[in-house]
Amino acid sequence: MLTSLGLTERADRIYRFILGRPGCSVQTTVAEFGCLETEALAELTQLGLLTPSWQTDDDLHVVSPKAAMDTLLAFQQAEIAERNRALARGQAAAEMLLAQYVTQREGTEELEIEQLRSAEAVRARISGLATRTRTESLAFVPGGAQTPEVLRASKEANVEPLERGVKSRSVYLDSIRNDPGTLEHARWLTERGAEVRTVPALPMRLWIADREVAMVPIDPADSAVGAVLLRQPGAVAAILALFEAVWATALPFGEAPRRSLDDPRSQPRELLRLLAQGYTDEAAARRLGISLRSERRLISELMEKLDAQGRFQLGQRAAEHGYI
Repeated sequence: MLTSLGLTERADRIYRFILGRPGCSVQTTVAEFGCLETEALAELTQLGLLTPSWQTDDDLHVVSPKAAMDTLLAFQQAEIAERNRALARGQAAAEMLLAQYVTQREGTEELEIEQLRSAEAVRARISGLATRTRTESLAFVPGGAQTPEVLRASKEANVEPLERGVKSRSVYLDSIRNDPGTLEHARWLTERGAEVRTVPALPMRLWIADREVAMVPIDPADSAVGAVLLRQPGAVAAILALFEAVWATALPFGEAPRRSLDDPRSQPRELLRLLAQGYTDEAAARRLGISLRSERRLISELMEKLDAQGRFQLGQRAAEHGYI
């Protein structure tokens, strides 16, 4: 029955009646079902299952059952999509409220592990914690060029702590030099006393406050899924050690990026390592924060420099020269 697809029982009965009597009139239908069924006729017309309009043409025609089911399914799919969007908005709002609630708690025991299930909740939590950061804020910012939304959120979270003298150190990708917006944001940070360095690739996004709280993504490959906030000293110490190891090899912002194959910390060397580890072109491009076209152009340049005729030979030549 079409009622399972959202049609009312009255409209379903009329649809079946007219389907068996093509071209029957409004008067015939009303005589069969009663004058109140004009509402069901209007429902069928609105859904496009009855044509032409019963209000202007005395003859009634229904579309085929297949077309009727396709139409009703399309309406239901649109309603489901809207409900899913509303559910996502509600979940994001709930996450933000929870983050604000946890931030505003005073004199209560704080959770050692918190899960934040949306990008909005993560930004709200960082914003709240940033106002309580006393001495130091550390961050890995992968992804290369940052979206305007992310840059705005970063500026809002950083401006007040920097004004209070909180020490800030951030590691971006070398590829931010190709994006004016992200490049300008890095300058904005350094002009306010923050330290910024860059590397060819980063393991994941992370944030550490006062060496007491660390935030890492639930899924390192997709930070939009959300993040985990950690206060366990052992976990924070391990994440801090990772930050310091990367920071020690990173290039200070403002210096020319490393391009030479002889430099183990250059972008070409990092690409060779990623390919040797089995990364696809798409995955390697994401790690480097560059476009797929730029990544493939860089591979072509490496093949030319190492006189390699293919990917396999490129790997051989890279190993022979000690590049991987």
